[in-house]
Amino acid sequence: MSQTITRLFDNYTDATAAVRDLEQLGIAHGDLSIVASNADGHHDDHGTRDHDGVNDDGDVSRGVSTGAMLGGAGGLLAGLGLLAIPGLGPIVAAGWLAATAAGAGIGAAGGAATGTIVGALKDAGHDENDAHVYAEGVRRGGSLVSAKVPDELVGEAEAVLDRHGSVTAATRGASYRESGWSSFDPDAPAYTTDQVHEERSRYAQPARF
Repeated sequence: MSQTITRLFDNYTDATAAVRDLEQLGIAHGDLSIVASNADGHHDDHGTRDHDGVNDDGDVSRGVSTGAMLGGAGGLLAGLGLLAIPGLGPIVAAGWLAATAAGAGIGAAGGAATGTIVGALKDAGHDENDAHVYAEGVRRGGSLVSAKVPDELVGEAEAVLDRHGSVTAATRGASYRESGWSSFDPDAPAYTTDQVHEERSRYAQPARF
């Protein structure tokens, strides 16, 4: 048996470090996923926007991989690519969660995704409230790491995510609701670069290495 564990990161470097450590723990490439905001265009110089969707292995980019330049020389991070998901705006992503949200195998093409991140998270076993919080977190500039973890590795996997500064849906959802937020809206405008920088500064912590 396995459990799906998902956490939000405010710092992209922390998220990719957590992915590497989960791989070292023995979590298979196919059981890991990362979805990270690119609303500020930070990753645009590392590759092209002209990827043609998500491939059959759950990697977002076909052809030229941006993974080595975006934070990983191998494993899951080697499959990172650029695309857009409704309500999130531009993202970099790889793995099964990205493939589900992008509608892999049902016509995702030209870098435009056809699914929703909330639906993908619910399909993975998260309740609706958590799914909305995690989707909103990416919309606001965060990075989401999700892993399908064998029961015997759950404790170690959670320790990895905690060590790299992850945030739970309960914690971040409480913060969002204090300002009047209620749920993720896929039809809402994507955050601007300035809004993303403001949001990140609100929760900023030093990057972990």
